[in-house]
Amino acid sequence: MILRLAIGSLMARALTVGMTILAIALSVALFLGVEKVRTGAKASFADTISGTDLIVGARSGSVQLLLYSVFRIGNATNNLTWDSYQDIQQRSEVDWIVPISLGDSHRQFRVMGTTPEFFERYKYRSGQSLAVQSGFLMDDLFDAVIGADVAATLNYDIDDPIVVAHGLASFSEHKDQPFRVSGILEKTGTPVDRTVIVSLRAIEAIHVDWQSGAQIPGQSTPADVIRQMPLEPQAITAALIGTKSRLQVFGLQRAINQYSREPLLAVLPGVALQELWQIVGIAETALIAVSAMVVVTALIGMMATIFSSLNERRREMAIFRAMGARPRVILGLLVLEAVLMAAIGALLGLGFLYMGLFVGQPLIDSAFGLWLPIGPPTLRELWVILGVVAAGAIVSMVPAFRAYRMSLADGMIVKI
Repeated sequence: MILRLAIGSLMARALTVGMTILAIALSVALFLGVEKVRTGAKASFADTISGTDLIVGARSGSVQLLLYSVFRIGNATNNLTWDSYQDIQQRSEVDWIVPISLGDSHRQFRVMGTTPEFFERYKYRSGQSLAVQSGFLMDDLFDAVIGADVAATLNYDIDDPIVVAHGLASFSEHKDQPFRVSGILEKTGTPVDRTVIVSLRAIEAIHVDWQSGAQIPGQSTPADVIRQMPLEPQAITAALIGTKSRLQVFGLQRAINQYSREPLLAVLPGVALQELWQIVGIAETALIAVSAMVVVTALIGMMATIFSSLNERRREMAIFRAMGARPRVILGLLVLEAVLMAAIGALLGLGFLYMGLFVGQPLIDSAFGLWLPIGPPTLRELWVILGVVAAGAIVSMVPAFRAYRMSLADGMIVKI
């Protein structure tokens, strides 16, 4: 009986109730959407590099090593000598090792020197490999493979020339040894998208006629002559390592960290990523708090709507009382109406969320490389919906208690 009365009362005020439900639905959709983006960003962040057991570089901090070797942020405090790299490469625990050389740039994009094995060994998003969108991988010494963002931002295509600048913010360019775009990678949502990748030998090649950060005056070695040079590096920035067995990871890490020839640091990418995520966790908390306040605002708006309707419903309440309805029935009616509005709004918000995911998932993945999985509601999302319904019941107690205290006589003397 009371449920039927509550539904009838809500339908009689369809416009006002509909606007209140819409406000709750949008706020819930926003809150759950922020949660989806947060968990998706965290998963994408953790999947920036996968399948790599250790990252090795000069001794600094684990987060700093991760930032410059994987995210191309900042610079190394020192380099890893080539002799040490070869020594680590020969260890029995190492299954594969890929060198990385950083330091140069092209129009604010980082240039990375590496070996062709990088394209095979670098994995992201739980084991996905890099794929070429157009062109092919490096074939000539002066070939360059560029990330999707580099190609899109600079409007580059296959065979376009690339002139590498010495350093990150330098006006000194290696104009005497330009590169050629041989391939463009598919978008990954990782720092690879913003990287110009060349061979490790090419990094040495463009510095043949350079000394102390500047080109030697009057010296320009022909490209054909440079191609015949051994071009073995003296040092690299970092290296990615895969071990033959996961059980050997900690032993190899300890051996590298205690390396006697030079101070080195080996970090587990997953552990370093967690440390880095904790640093940026303040922004995550602030985002959740803002979206939660939107939900609270919508619920307060519902309470205000119920309050504003009390004067219009004084005769209705008086009639209920005159027909024998007890005060707790009046209170229960208003609370039930609020619960129904909150429940319908929360479920509608969940529907809005999944509609948005179906439409926006490929667009967000293409634009930002952020993968938002579409699956059944998680336990956390169900708890959010239940929390909204419970909060709706709680905030409705204030106007319901006011209606509870309305006297029968006060309701009967209202003029028509």
